[in-house]
Amino acid sequence: MTPPRYLLDTNILSELVRHPGGVVAKRIALAGEDRICTSIIVACELRFGAAKRRSDRLTAQLDTVLAALDVLPFDAPADRCYADLRMRLESAGTPVGPNDMLIAAHALAIDAVVVTANLREFSRIEGLVAENWL
Repeated sequence: MTPPRYLLDTNILSELVRHPGGVVAKRIALAGEDRICTSIIVACELRFGAAKRRSDRLTAQLDTVLAALDVLPFDAPADRCYADLRMRLESAGTPVGPNDMLIAAHALAIDAVVVTANLREFSRIEGLVAENWL
């Protein structure tokens, strides 16, 4: 059995940026750095947050963390996963936030576990495996 790939969500990477030697770094070491990735959607959210704070130090820390990770582009078949996921959630009356939906679709497309502190949102997505490393 192939070990799972872990797609880190925004709140998990934010914790890693703030505490580079903390619990997230320890979990990455346990999982194996080659099993860790994130989505370009997450990178966009983090870069927006850093730009909004206008902090050179935060931007530099973010650059370091993102440079060490596999940041995956949002490519096909993620678009099909997104369309299917959005239709299912909207039909059920249980939509999730737009970026979370993109991140979930990305994880489903690459068969990855989403690592997030937002289990409430991601747990509503059928077929998606989510873990909280915090």
